[in-house]
Amino acid sequence: MTIDYHNIITIEPGKRSGKPCIRGLRITVYDILEYFASGMTEQEILEDFDYLTQDDIRACFAYAADREKHSMVISS
Repeated sequence: MTIDYHNIITIEPGKRSGKPCIRGLRITVYDILEYFASGMTEQEILEDFDYLTQDDIRACFAYAADREKHSMVISS
């Protein structure tokens, strides 16, 4: 089951230059994806950022997957 990220991921022009953030906080989807890419586990992220939830992290992945699904590749 895919989580509905629309109530978790927010975009505000004046916050983090309009990048998608978690629940209006100053932590972005990109931040979370970078932490995973650097080798952090979900548990480590949740321990380091005690205000985040498992649903917040899943929403980041759902948002990223949705963006990827809708991205267009233009070849010449």
